[in-house]
Amino acid sequence: MQLGQHAPARRTIVHLSDTHLLAGNAPLGGLYDAEANLVRTLGRLERMAEDGAVRIDALVFTGDLTDLGEPGAYLRLRELVEPVAARLDAPVVWVAGNHDERPELRRDLLGLSADEQPVTGVWDLGGLRLVALDSSVPGWHHGEIDEEQRQWLRDLLATPAPLGTILALHHPPLPSHVPLFDILELRDQPALADAIAGSDVRAILAGHLHYSMNGVFAGVPVSVAAASCYTMDVARPPLRVNGMDAGQTFQLVHVYDDTVTHTVVPVDADDPAAFFTPDWYERMARLTPQQRLEEFSRKPPRP
Repeated sequence: MQLGQHAPARRTIVHLSDTHLLAGNAPLGGLYDAEANLVRTLGRLERMAEDGAVRIDALVFTGDLTDLGEPGAYLRLRELVEPVAARLDAPVVWVAGNHDERPELRRDLLGLSADEQPVTGVWDLGGLRLVALDSSVPGWHHGEIDEEQRQWLRDLLATPAPLGTILALHHPPLPSHVPLFDILELRDQPALADAIAGSDVRAILAGHLHYSMNGVFAGVPVSVAAASCYTMDVARPPLRVNGMDAGQTFQLVHVYDDTVTHTVVPVDADDPAAFFTPDWYERMARLTPQQRLEEFSRKPPRP
């Protein structure tokens, strides 16, 4: 239904991050039930789709899929996510993070050879190209996109996609105001900027920080999704920021002809008000644009 100036989004992606599953559902850090929090997130997502709120074209998980790279954790992740994706009729894009282990991720989640090759991929979502990059560095927690991967990306981007390209990686190419996070940031960011310069890249999706954040890198909007396992309480002073089992969210990425939007969706929700009902929308849709402006935009006379 189009009531304003913009036609409906061409594609919609669900962006989730940092599930940090542990084998046997061991408590993450001795504190957090990462599996239960993921189940709650997936449940909210399915209810949203069942209510007709959105048609989902892909689920993108931007890294730290497991906490220790255990085979059992990857197998459990498949058990939880793949049935949901099948019911939504949407592909799943798995992105490697610094807590993942490439051999186990490749073998137990992707069915590929169990080696240290970067976990990359390309998906055609009806003309929208989605590219997964691997910013993980085996044995380390900081991030890097090496020259071989950057050249692969340059070659790929040499041919534009009909609806443009979205990149997904774990380490965001953005600064963080939280002290010491810079130690774990994406290294050699100017080289990545050079690789995407002049291309059709329209957005970059990332994780790693455990809190939602937006910025711009090399002229491209970057959106960081919060973690499903636990989030960071950034309302505290920077030197006291720490984790909390609250405020979990995921994001809806809507791709329009001329822009890409990123909407934060809370996992927990309250009962909605009953003002904007289906009958209200139907009545508004029957009005002309000018009538809708009079009905919904004009303020009542001041007393």
